[in-house]
Amino acid sequence: MQVTETLNEGLKRGYSMVLTAKELDDKVTEKLKEAQPEIEMKGFRKGKVPLPLLKKQFGQRVLGEAMQEAVDGAMSKHFEDSGDRPAQEPSVKMTNEDWKEGDDVQIEMTYEALPEIPELDLKKVSLERMVVKADEKDVDEALSNLAESAQDFADRKKGSKSKEGDQVVIDFVGSVDGEEFEGGAAEDYPLVLGSNSFIPGFEDQLIGVKEGEEKDVNVSFPEEYQAAHLAGKEARFKCTVKAVKEPKAAEINDDLAKKFGAEDLDALKGQVRERLEAEYAGAARAVVKRSLLDQLDDMVSFELPPAMVEAEAKQIAHQLWHDDNPEVQGHDHGEIETTEEHTKLAERRVRLGLLLAELGKRAEVQVTDAEMTQAIMNEARQYPGQERQFFEFVQQNPQMQQQMRAPIFEEKVVDYVLELATVKDKEVSKDDLQKAVEELDKE
Repeated sequence: MQVTETLNEGLKRGYSMVLTAKELDDKVTEKLKEAQPEIEMKGFRKGKVPLPLLKKQFGQRVLGEAMQEAVDGAMSKHFEDSGDRPAQEPSVKMTNEDWKEGDDVQIEMTYEALPEIPELDLKKVSLERMVVKADEKDVDEALSNLAESAQDFADRKKGSKSKEGDQVVIDFVGSVDGEEFEGGAAEDYPLVLGSNSFIPGFEDQLIGVKEGEEKDVNVSFPEEYQAAHLAGKEARFKCTVKAVKEPKAAEINDDLAKKFGAEDLDALKGQVRERLEAEYAGAARAVVKRSLLDQLDDMVSFELPPAMVEAEAKQIAHQLWHDDNPEVQGHDHGEIETTEEHTKLAERRVRLGLLLAELGKRAEVQVTDAEMTQAIMNEARQYPGQERQFFEFVQQNPQMQQQMRAPIFEEKVVDYVLELATVKDKEVSKDDLQKAVEELDKE
């Protein structure tokens, strides 16, 4: 196939490709010969159908496939010979729209090439990493939160009115239009007021009730309620209050520790300290990663593919618009204009993305199957009861796999760079780390 360069400006490339009628015919003949041994036709033994007859019978069917294969082969050879790597999928179109069988096929291919990424001396990167140790106050506060989460409920003094946060034990029977409905009744049901575990408005009407009191609760089922026959309907629940209980935080002792799987209180304290320091380390990593990316951004300069920058700027503008307009759930709004600020941020993201990808390539960083499996399992936990379906969906969706692989790859490249860089640990307070994290959110 004849290939002629038509555009070479910056990273923009354009080529005219001509697939001659003979080349296309030869490709069709080649494909028919490949299939010939398996073809049966009336009057001929299997594999013995003459090629001219096959071409007459099936030529038109394989013509498009042959044309596509020829173009794909020419593109692959072009990228192999030129060394170009397209930043995005090349645009390929047939220019002689009045083409008919027997004519040459004229193709136009355009794309933006990825830039050459300069070599960096990563040992010149110098960073300071915050280290926070969990003190006794932090551990005690975390233990108090655990005790609160493990709270029990004790009977209030007889005649006491229920308050938000209390537990009321109730019998109830629900009805719509005077008719009881399936699943609308229970006995000795422990309901924590303020837990929002019942229909909106239900728990509010039980604040202030006493043991032994009977109360009618009137509510409306939400329009999007899962039981379609109840959605949007007004309902009445006849409730009998059998007990009013106040929350009692669990005592911080060995029994509490055993509730959370620890041998004793000292062991639980050790686990809490480890968890807190792991959280601090995660926050400190986010801070040092931002500092690393800032330094890398200052160390390199290369031309960026315009289409990549434009697409990223549009994505940033779109996301920020939705952040400012959370009430808009869909994407059927008008076009969102990009600003100079969006473009500047997009340039940084594209530049760092290309740089990290190149660093990872040179260092032969790989995301293992085990790492991908773990990531998919972690994500699948967000869909209780549908974990298997989610797993299968990801396995069958290459684009989704790439979306999940990208952040793992990036973190591994960051780890690689941090190993080569000069990193000094500095012990700081929790407040200092918190301030640094808050600064990240402002940027």
